[in-house]
Amino acid sequence: MSDYATMVWKEAKDSIFSGGRGEFIRPLLIIVILGMILPWQFGQSWIALTPPVVLITCYIPFFLVTSYIGDAVAGERERHTLETLLASRISDRAILWGKMTVTIVFVWGLTLIGLLLGLVVANLSSAGGHWEFYHPPAIFLELLTLSLLASLFSASGGVLISLRAATVRQAQQTMAVGTLVLMIALVLGLKAIPAGVLAGLDAFQFFLFCVGGLAILDLILVAILSASFRRARLVRS
Repeated sequence: MSDYATMVWKEAKDSIFSGGRGEFIRPLLIIVILGMILPWQFGQSWIALTPPVVLITCYIPFFLVTSYIGDAVAGERERHTLETLLASRISDRAILWGKMTVTIVFVWGLTLIGLLLGLVVANLSSAGGHWEFYHPPAIFLELLTLSLLASLFSASGGVLISLRAATVRQAQQTMAVGTLVLMIALVLGLKAIPAGVLAGLDAFQFFLFCVGGLAILDLILVAILSASFRRARLVRS
Protein backbone atom coordinates (compact mmCIF):
# COMPACT_ATOMS: atom_id res chain seq x y z
CA MET A 1 0.00 0.00 0.00
CA SER A 2 2.91 2.35 0.72
CA ASP A 3 4.29 1.70 -2.78
CA TYR A 4 0.95 2.65 -4.28
CA ALA A 5 0.71 5.83 -2.19
CA THR A 6 4.26 6.75 -3.22
CA MET A 7 3.40 6.38 -6.89
CA VAL A 8 0.19 8.37 -6.53
CA TRP A 9 2.08 11.23 -4.92
CA LYS A 10 4.85 11.07 -7.54
CA GLU A 11 2.39 11.12 -10.44
CA ALA A 12 0.29 13.89 -8.92
CA LYS A 13 3.40 15.99 -8.42
CA ASP A 14 4.82 15.27 -11.89
CA SER A 15 1.68 15.46 -14.01
CA ILE A 16 -0.54 17.96 -12.17
CA PHE A 17 1.55 20.22 -9.96
CA SER A 18 4.75 20.47 -11.99
CA GLY A 19 3.57 22.66 -14.87
CA GLY A 20 2.92 25.84 -12.91
CA ARG A 21 -0.10 28.02 -13.61
CA GLY A 22 -0.10 27.14 -17.31
CA GLU A 23 -0.88 23.51 -16.51
CA PHE A 24 -4.25 24.50 -15.03
CA ILE A 25 -5.47 26.14 -18.23
CA ARG A 26 -6.55 22.85 -19.80
CA PRO A 27 -8.67 21.56 -16.86
CA LEU A 28 -10.08 25.05 -16.31
CA LEU A 29 -11.13 25.15 -19.95
CA ILE A 30 -12.90 21.81 -19.55
CA ILE A 31 -14.79 23.07 -16.49
CA VAL A 32 -15.82 26.23 -18.36
CA ILE A 33 -17.07 24.21 -21.36
CA LEU A 34 -18.75 21.42 -19.38
CA GLY A 35 -19.98 23.54 -16.49
CA MET A 36 -20.90 26.84 -18.13
CA ILE A 37 -21.04 27.11 -21.93
CA LEU A 38 -22.82 23.85 -22.77
CA PRO A 39 -25.34 23.94 -19.87
CA TRP A 40 -26.25 27.53 -20.76
CA GLN A 41 -26.89 26.52 -24.38
CA PHE A 42 -28.79 23.30 -23.58
CA GLY A 43 -30.83 24.74 -20.70
CA GLN A 44 -33.41 22.28 -19.39
CA SER A 45 -32.21 19.61 -21.82
CA TRP A 46 -28.98 19.54 -19.84
CA ILE A 47 -30.83 18.80 -16.60
CA ALA A 48 -33.01 16.20 -18.32
CA LEU A 49 -29.86 14.30 -19.41
CA THR A 50 -30.91 13.95 -23.02
CA PRO A 51 -28.81 11.61 -25.23
CA PRO A 52 -26.59 14.44 -26.62
CA VAL A 53 -25.80 15.55 -23.06
CA VAL A 54 -24.92 11.99 -22.06
CA LEU A 55 -22.62 11.55 -25.07
CA ILE A 56 -20.86 14.86 -24.38
CA THR A 57 -20.43 14.08 -20.69
CA CYS A 58 -18.87 10.70 -21.47
CA TYR A 59 -16.72 11.88 -24.36
CA ILE A 60 -15.10 14.85 -22.58
CA PRO A 61 -13.44 12.78 -19.79
CA PHE A 62 -12.48 10.14 -22.35
CA PHE A 63 -10.79 12.80 -24.50
CA LEU A 64 -9.18 14.56 -21.53
CA VAL A 65 -7.61 11.32 -20.26
CA THR A 66 -5.99 10.76 -23.66
CA SER A 67 -4.33 14.17 -23.42
CA TYR A 68 -2.62 13.21 -20.14
CA ILE A 69 -2.05 9.45 -20.23
CA GLY A 70 0.37 9.43 -23.18
CA ASP A 71 3.01 10.67 -20.74
CA ALA A 72 2.63 7.62 -18.49
CA VAL A 73 5.53 5.58 -19.90
CA ALA A 74 6.64 7.45 -23.02
CA GLY A 75 7.19 10.60 -20.94
CA GLU A 76 9.37 8.70 -18.47
CA ARG A 77 11.29 7.30 -21.43
CA GLU A 78 11.79 10.76 -22.92
CA ARG A 79 12.97 12.24 -19.63
CA HIS A 80 15.30 9.26 -19.07
CA THR A 81 13.64 8.57 -15.72
CA LEU A 82 12.11 5.22 -16.67
CA GLU A 83 15.27 3.28 -15.78
CA THR A 84 15.40 4.91 -12.35
CA LEU A 85 11.75 4.13 -11.70
CA LEU A 86 12.13 0.51 -12.76
CA ALA A 87 15.25 0.14 -10.61
CA SER A 88 13.27 1.09 -7.50
CA ARG A 89 11.62 -1.40 -5.17
CA ILE A 90 8.12 -0.24 -6.13
CA SER A 91 6.11 -3.12 -7.55
CA ASP A 92 4.93 -3.25 -11.16
CA ARG A 93 1.31 -3.17 -10.02
CA ALA A 94 1.89 -0.08 -7.85
CA ILE A 95 3.61 1.73 -10.74
CA LEU A 96 0.82 0.89 -13.17
CA TRP A 97 -2.14 1.69 -10.93
CA GLY A 98 -0.46 4.70 -9.36
CA LYS A 99 -0.10 6.27 -12.81
CA MET A 100 -3.63 5.39 -13.87
CA THR A 101 -5.34 6.38 -10.62
CA VAL A 102 -4.04 9.95 -10.63
CA THR A 103 -5.22 10.61 -14.18
CA ILE A 104 -8.59 8.89 -13.77
CA VAL A 105 -9.46 10.52 -10.44
CA PHE A 106 -8.30 13.94 -11.63
CA VAL A 107 -10.34 13.82 -14.84
CA TRP A 108 -13.40 12.26 -13.20
CA GLY A 109 -13.24 14.91 -10.49
CA LEU A 110 -13.22 17.62 -13.17
CA THR A 111 -16.26 15.97 -14.76
CA LEU A 112 -18.12 15.94 -11.45
CA ILE A 113 -17.28 19.60 -10.81
CA GLY A 114 -18.42 20.46 -14.32
CA LEU A 115 -21.72 18.62 -13.87
CA LEU A 116 -22.45 20.29 -10.53
CA LEU A 117 -21.57 23.72 -11.88
CA GLY A 118 -23.56 22.95 -15.03
CA LEU A 119 -26.60 22.18 -12.89
CA VAL A 120 -26.47 25.68 -11.44
CA VAL A 121 -25.92 27.33 -14.83
CA ALA A 122 -28.70 25.32 -16.52
CA ASN A 123 -31.15 26.32 -13.78
CA LEU A 124 -30.12 29.97 -14.09
CA SER A 125 -30.70 29.83 -17.85
CA SER A 126 -34.21 28.46 -17.37
CA ALA A 127 -37.17 30.80 -17.24
CA GLY A 128 -39.15 28.40 -15.05
CA GLY A 129 -38.24 30.12 -11.83
CA HIS A 130 -37.75 26.91 -9.84
CA TRP A 131 -34.62 24.84 -9.27
CA GLU A 132 -34.31 21.24 -10.36
CA PHE A 133 -31.73 18.51 -9.90
CA TYR A 134 -30.68 16.15 -12.69
CA HIS A 135 -33.58 13.83 -13.32
CA PRO A 136 -34.12 11.08 -12.86
CA PRO A 137 -31.42 10.86 -10.13
CA ALA A 138 -30.73 7.20 -10.94
CA ILE A 139 -29.70 8.23 -14.47
CA PHE A 140 -27.36 10.85 -13.03
CA LEU A 141 -25.64 8.21 -10.88
CA GLU A 142 -25.35 5.91 -13.89
CA LEU A 143 -23.92 8.80 -15.89
CA LEU A 144 -21.22 9.29 -13.26
CA THR A 145 -20.49 5.56 -13.40
CA LEU A 146 -20.37 5.63 -17.19
CA SER A 147 -17.97 8.58 -17.25
CA LEU A 148 -15.72 6.80 -14.73
CA LEU A 149 -15.70 3.64 -16.86
CA ALA A 150 -14.97 5.72 -19.96
CA SER A 151 -12.01 7.29 -18.14
CA LEU A 152 -10.73 3.85 -17.13
CA PHE A 153 -11.10 2.61 -20.71
CA SER A 154 -9.20 5.61 -22.07
CA ALA A 155 -6.48 5.33 -19.41
CA SER A 156 -5.97 1.58 -19.96
CA GLY A 157 -5.75 1.96 -23.73
CA GLY A 158 -3.52 5.01 -23.36
CA VAL A 159 -1.00 3.22 -21.15
CA LEU A 160 -0.92 0.28 -23.57
CA ILE A 161 -0.06 2.69 -26.38
CA SER A 162 2.42 4.61 -24.21
CA LEU A 163 4.23 1.35 -23.43
CA ARG A 164 5.15 0.97 -27.08
CA ALA A 165 5.65 4.63 -28.03
CA ALA A 166 9.11 6.17 -28.22
CA THR A 167 7.84 9.69 -27.49
CA VAL A 168 4.82 11.35 -25.92
CA ARG A 169 3.95 12.93 -29.25
CA GLN A 170 3.92 9.55 -30.94
CA ALA A 171 1.69 8.17 -28.19
CA GLN A 172 -0.77 11.07 -28.53
CA GLN A 173 -0.89 10.73 -32.32
CA THR A 174 -1.57 7.00 -32.03
CA MET A 175 -4.32 7.64 -29.49
CA ALA A 176 -5.90 10.23 -31.78
CA VAL A 177 -6.05 7.67 -34.60
CA GLY A 178 -7.27 5.00 -32.20
CA THR A 179 -10.05 7.29 -30.95
CA LEU A 180 -11.22 7.88 -34.53
CA VAL A 181 -11.22 4.16 -35.27
CA LEU A 182 -13.09 3.51 -32.02
CA MET A 183 -15.78 6.05 -32.89
CA ILE A 184 -16.28 4.50 -36.32
CA ALA A 185 -16.47 1.01 -34.78
CA LEU A 186 -19.00 2.26 -32.21
CA VAL A 187 -21.24 3.73 -34.90
CA LEU A 188 -21.06 0.55 -37.00
CA GLY A 189 -21.66 -1.59 -33.91
CA LEU A 190 -24.79 0.36 -32.96
CA LYS A 191 -26.08 0.05 -36.52
CA ALA A 192 -25.50 -3.71 -36.40
CA ILE A 193 -27.77 -4.08 -33.34
CA PRO A 194 -31.37 -4.81 -34.39
CA ALA A 195 -33.49 -1.68 -34.06
CA GLY A 196 -36.07 -3.48 -31.94
CA VAL A 197 -33.51 -4.33 -29.27
CA LEU A 198 -32.60 -0.72 -28.45
CA ALA A 199 -36.12 0.59 -29.05
CA GLY A 200 -37.45 -1.79 -26.41
CA LEU A 201 -35.18 -0.34 -23.71
CA ASP A 202 -36.11 2.60 -21.51
CA ALA A 203 -33.49 5.16 -20.49
CA PHE A 204 -32.50 3.29 -17.32
CA GLN A 205 -32.13 -0.03 -19.15
CA PHE A 206 -30.17 1.61 -21.96
CA PHE A 207 -27.74 3.06 -19.42
CA LEU A 208 -27.35 -0.35 -17.81
CA PHE A 209 -26.64 -1.80 -21.25
CA CYS A 210 -23.93 0.83 -21.85
CA VAL A 211 -22.43 0.45 -18.36
CA GLY A 212 -22.32 -3.35 -18.69
CA GLY A 213 -20.75 -3.25 -22.15
CA LEU A 214 -18.13 -0.70 -21.13
CA ALA A 215 -17.34 -2.59 -17.92
CA ILE A 216 -16.63 -5.75 -19.94
CA LEU A 217 -14.35 -3.82 -22.30
CA ASP A 218 -12.55 -2.31 -19.31
CA LEU A 219 -11.95 -5.73 -17.78
CA ILE A 220 -10.49 -7.00 -21.06
CA LEU A 221 -8.21 -3.97 -21.45
CA VAL A 222 -7.06 -4.07 -17.83
CA ALA A 223 -6.26 -7.79 -18.15
CA ILE A 224 -4.20 -7.16 -21.31
CA LEU A 225 -2.47 -4.20 -19.68
CA SER A 226 -1.64 -6.14 -16.50
CA ALA A 227 -0.07 -8.89 -18.62
CA SER A 228 1.87 -6.36 -20.74
CA PHE A 229 3.15 -4.09 -17.95
CA ARG A 230 6.16 -6.09 -16.86
CA ARG A 231 9.42 -4.62 -15.59
CA ALA A 232 11.55 -7.03 -17.59
CA ARG A 233 9.84 -6.04 -20.86
CA LEU A 234 10.16 -2.33 -20.12
CA VAL A 235 13.86 -2.65 -19.33
CA ARG A 236 14.47 -4.29 -22.70
CA SER A 237 12.39 -1.72 -24.62
